[in-house]
Amino acid sequence: MIHTRRRAAGWRAATALLLTGALVGLAGCAGAGGGTTAPEDIPADGIDDGSTLTLWTRAPLEKQANLLVDAYNATHENQVELTVVPNDDYVAKVGAAAGSGGLPDLFAADIVYVPNWVEQGLFQDLSAQIDGLDYKDEINQGHLSAGTDAEGREHVLPFVLDLSMLFWNKELFAEAGLDPDKAPATLAEYADAAKQIQALGKEGVYGTATGLNCGGCLVFTWFPSIWASGEEVLSDDGRESLLANDAAKEVYDTWRDLWEAGAVLPSSQDEAGPTWTAGFTEGNVGLMFYPATLLSSTPFDTGVAGIPGVDGGASTFVGGDGIGVSKDSEQSAQAWNFLTWMMSEEAQVEVLAKNNDVVSRADFADNEYAAEDPRLVTINEVASEGDTPVALNFQQAFNAPGSPWLTLVRNAVLQGTDTVDADNEAITEILAQ
Repeated sequence: MIHTRRRAAGWRAATALLLTGALVGLAGCAGAGGGTTAPEDIPADGIDDGSTLTLWTRAPLEKQANLLVDAYNATHENQVELTVVPNDDYVAKVGAAAGSGGLPDLFAADIVYVPNWVEQGLFQDLSAQIDGLDYKDEINQGHLSAGTDAEGREHVLPFVLDLSMLFWNKELFAEAGLDPDKAPATLAEYADAAKQIQALGKEGVYGTATGLNCGGCLVFTWFPSIWASGEEVLSDDGRESLLANDAAKEVYDTWRDLWEAGAVLPSSQDEAGPTWTAGFTEGNVGLMFYPATLLSSTPFDTGVAGIPGVDGGASTFVGGDGIGVSKDSEQSAQAWNFLTWMMSEEAQVEVLAKNNDVVSRADFADNEYAAEDPRLVTINEVASEGDTPVALNFQQAFNAPGSPWLTLVRNAVLQGTDTVDADNEAITEILAQ
């Protein structure tokens, strides 16, 4: 069973007034409540008249962004100039540009930031254009929802989906006497597999790995185990942390046990994100919770499954980026031409699926490239059933260096202290501000 949760429709209506000023450094930009409205007379496919468009994205999605931009530029009169920004610099760069009127025509945003940036007015209102798409119901609903403001106005489409999945090294599984074609079905089975691979005693090889100093890595990969266990991580309004429930504590205890057993790659302790997947990609980690977007660049035979819960089930964090037309763009029709092409079969199947990436439309999930690789079928199936947590102060509570979420995890896993309840309350204090 795959867990999924559909949030209450009134979430944004209940919190819209709280969002003003939520993003530090944007005081000089447009006010809360949505951006400028794109002209309603934009043709359904936009305008392709040889204009030059600017697009920003963050570095983790550089491969997919380059594929999409190159394919668009090769087939259109319009030309897109892509700027790839280091992940750690992206929020500050967008904030500075928003305040000075210097945003590009199009920019992508980590889906957890999209609600705040929508409410700050950084994106143009594309409701008329998005509602006019005859395949709107097939588009990933988590990304559409994240870009919808309190008044129901829509601002973004999915740029690239990234799912957290369980990956395992089939060769190491076989060496450890594990079935290389069978995924661990529970969190305990995951831990047992990691310990068996560790027991091989191979120099430089470890059972598992993660980013214990990377809040974003941990929400991306640990929240699904809680969802798969039938529990939630946040209240429906995103203002209360539920990360002291029984399933969450079992997740922390499992990783504490793995750490004490020496089955976790030692560099995981200080890993802040830049190289958190490197050990697995290099063939030195048996199994880990891993981004689906790295499937095409993982150079050995891997198994892929949803992330298991305490007693079974499976789930995923539907991450990645949304993309919209910035408030500063004067080329809405040309930008919309890129966005509609991006959602077309040509882009979704012949660019993304062809390169082992996840499609953003459910009606393209069963495509010729996925049919050639059962792992892609698995990823696409899980994509339609995963979850995307949305909270007012998500960045401060979870992703920021030294966040209370990181404090909770490091206390529970590295120190083994009994402070989960108090640390969880500290997360709630940030979320409720």
